[in-house]
Amino acid sequence: MSKRVNVPEIFGSLVFNDEVMHERLPRTVYDELNRLIEENKPLTLEVAQDVASCMKSWAVEHGATHFTHWFQPMTGITAEKHDSFIKPVGEGRIIMNFSGNELIRSEPDASSFPSGGLRATFEARGYTAWDPTSYAFIKDKTLCIPSIFCSYGGQVLDKKTPLLRSIQALNKQSMKMINLLGNPTGATSVSVNVGGEQEYFLIDRDLYNERDDLKLTGRTLFGAKPPKGQEMEDHYFGTIKPRVKSFMDDLNIELWKLGIYANTEHNEVAPSQHELAPIFSDCNTATDQNQLTMEIMKTVAIKHNLACLIHEKPFAGVNGSGKHNNWSITTNTGVNVFDPGKAPAENTLFLVFLAAVVKGTDEYQDLIRACVSNSANDLRLGGNEAPPAIVSLYLGDELGSVVDAIEHDEVAPAHEAIVMKSGVKVIPRFDKDTSDRNRTSPFAFTGNKFELRMVGSSASLSTPNVVLNTIVAEELSQFYERLENATDIELAANELVSDVFKEHGRIIFNGNNYSEKWVEEAKRRGLLNLKTTADAMPAYLADKNVALFEKHKIYTREELESRYEIGLETYCKSLHIEALTMLEMARRDIAPAVCSYMGLVADTVNSKREAIKSIPCKLELDLLADLSKDSDNLAEAITRLEKDVRKAEEIPTINDRADYYRDFILKDMEELRTYADNLETVTAKEYWPFPTYTDLLYSVV
Repeated sequence: MSKRVNVPEIFGSLVFNDEVMHERLPRTVYDELNRLIEENKPLTLEVAQDVASCMKSWAVEHGATHFTHWFQPMTGITAEKHDSFIKPVGEGRIIMNFSGNELIRSEPDASSFPSGGLRATFEARGYTAWDPTSYAFIKDKTLCIPSIFCSYGGQVLDKKTPLLRSIQALNKQSMKMINLLGNPTGATSVSVNVGGEQEYFLIDRDLYNERDDLKLTGRTLFGAKPPKGQEMEDHYFGTIKPRVKSFMDDLNIELWKLGIYANTEHNEVAPSQHELAPIFSDCNTATDQNQLTMEIMKTVAIKHNLACLIHEKPFAGVNGSGKHNNWSITTNTGVNVFDPGKAPAENTLFLVFLAAVVKGTDEYQDLIRACVSNSANDLRLGGNEAPPAIVSLYLGDELGSVVDAIEHDEVAPAHEAIVMKSGVKVIPRFDKDTSDRNRTSPFAFTGNKFELRMVGSSASLSTPNVVLNTIVAEELSQFYERLENATDIELAANELVSDVFKEHGRIIFNGNNYSEKWVEEAKRRGLLNLKTTADAMPAYLADKNVALFEKHKIYTREELESRYEIGLETYCKSLHIEALTMLEMARRDIAPAVCSYMGLVADTVNSKREAIKSIPCKLELDLLADLSKDSDNLAEAITRLEKDVRKAEEIPTINDRADYYRDFILKDMEELRTYADNLETVTAKEYWPFPTYTDLLYSVV
């Protein structure tokens, strides 16, 4: 169990963390709990009973009246069913009680969550079970116990279980490799460390409430480009506005109470866009905390009459929001396997793990793309603010030259620290980093970790980390089989690394991922370009990927089929809701507004000509012609989208339906938006039925 520093008392910690347990549990129970966790063994009921009693007393002291097994179903958000601590004891009397059995498991039913066919609606029995590796916490007077969620038949119905399995798999294969390479520090386990940088938008809540598209879909389905977007680059790292700073201050306090230590906050590139970065933690804890962070951001925003938007692309024409997944592996003796050291070409442990990432990224690029897929992220990936849908790996100049030398059996060039000189004598000199950061890369090495920049802002961190953990575990497993009988491990490892770089170097790209030249170059290299969720999700059913997950006991084939079904079903449902919302807004809001304004313009022409028959009325007539043309186009686009939505609803198979949404519905929606946005630019502001981009992006001061 990871050790963390307590929140200062002035904030009132609401986390049942290691310090609390050390203080309250009997020493024998505390030691046994930690031993079982470290050895990855199931907890006994006796230990659970002692922990439950202590946990209940602590929670009640902090005002909790209920408890819940807090879990993460395949909706991508969290779920909870509250039970009271109150237990009747007869004669109208009650006690506050919480048993070890209640801590260990619960039966919430929860049969209506998406299961992809893993359980029928009438199969109501489902279980949640306590995850003792993640700390319990108090939220809204409820003790929240992080838990897994499975069906009566044992099938995985959540995002936590596969994550924990993947961490186990990576630990197993990493330690086999570390021991084979000598294990000089005597490590007995590794942990996966993750930091999720969260981007988001803040807009005025009153304006938000006037937009049905924002309320129903999380993004604006209509909106003409404002006169000023992000081209002046004055919002990025700019002075934080007072209302936003007040929100951030309150957010920090609420996060710190729950042991979520927000480390960095700043304005992002787009107007009204911001970013929060936490202190890195173990992968499981980081995933739990990011789910809480997104929830708390929205709650705190309401208190400031703001709306927090975590959609990947809430506004067209300006940057969308991602969630950069910083990922590394560290031994329990403090060795970061991705730290190249001063001489990376001589660091065998680093090179072997680097080779595992290179090979895994190349062989499973389809899975990496699929694990970040949803209809919202499709709008972001490939734009000029996000990595393209093409997966590649950035290593930087220094490490790239080392890899290049190894690939060509040459001596790696020596790299010495370069002192940065500002030209201003009073400014202290400092060594510059060995490589730049490539913000265009989907998957970048950033000094001692890898940053997966493809993850969408609304997504759970679980799925991408399941994929990263599993593919690296697989490559290490293959490496071990090749090296275990070698007489000279060092020589054999160097040969293996050289072979990997020669065979899989195509996945390494240190240039501009945004350029069209890279799209052409990637095609020449044979890299995949899976542009949409409909294109990417079949990766879950590919035989090599099924074999990967089954080998390491992460998913069964049946569980992978369910993820495929849920992914495409969610894709179709999301686009269906967006299409219906567009139709409603176009028919009930935009069309009547435009008709009213055209009536005003026509009345103006008639009034002027009634006064002076020969008056040309050029301004009004040109305006009326533009309004009439685009309103006719709008009507046709509405009819076309309605027709295609009805067709989509009749398509029986999910893969064919997803393809139809990709090929027809998205195109129809884009056309409808084009005509509506054109009308916005020529309709008087007082007639336009909802707040514009200028209103939304520049209202918070």
